[in-house]
Amino acid sequence: MDKVINNNSVIIIGKVVGEKEFSHEMYGEGFYVFKMEIPRLSDCSDILPITISERLLVDMDITVGKNVIVEGQLRSYNRYHNGHNKLVLTIFARDAYMPSEEEYEEKIKKPNEIYLDGFICKKPIYRTTPFGREITDLLIAVNRAYNKSDYIPCIAWGRNARFCENLEVGDHIKTWGRIQSREYQKRLADGGVENKMAYEVSISKLEYVKDDNNREGKEDENGDEIEAEAY
Repeated sequence: MDKVINNNSVIIIGKVVGEKEFSHEMYGEGFYVFKMEIPRLSDCSDILPITISERLLVDMDITVGKNVIVEGQLRSYNRYHNGHNKLVLTIFARDAYMPSEEEYEEKIKKPNEIYLDGFICKKPIYRTTPFGREITDLLIAVNRAYNKSDYIPCIAWGRNARFCENLEVGDHIKTWGRIQSREYQKRLADGGVENKMAYEVSISKLEYVKDDNNREGKEDENGDEIEAEAY
């Protein structure tokens, strides 16, 4: 159980930007959702969804503008909508608390960290942006308790992207990075557009687990850890 918990680890520090709303109840326990604004190193920020148990909300003032530290996991589930399954991501809080001003100022230096230990479950897609940046899109399956898995979309940049382009379905990798939000527009059947929000993990560092994958001849040069390019 500890191994399953530790293969998906998230810690974020930021500000509440949306009122909490009731989400669902499971085994008599209520769960709520709200959103947090997490600053980037640039002037931008990410708006991330949080799912939290009512047990963690006791004596907590989760109102807009409050600073919060959340530790947990990035989880996925399928939502059936208009005849299609949609992959929905949320940060599932295992712990949450209101930091002191001193603690917040210290921890905000690294406000958004995620570690994933999982397996490639879809052929990676390599592409370049209009500005010439190299990107590879990945989908990583991370095991969860009770024979469940979370499917996490990730992106790698630069030489990490070139390395990930050659990964195969079933390859075991470990990744470190941050969770980011990205706005995009979906074109509708009537010609209009709808503004949408996507969430993904931006990889800063990764490790290929060469002794645990689906390939022949596992002892190869791809076992080296790749350091991140600046992003």
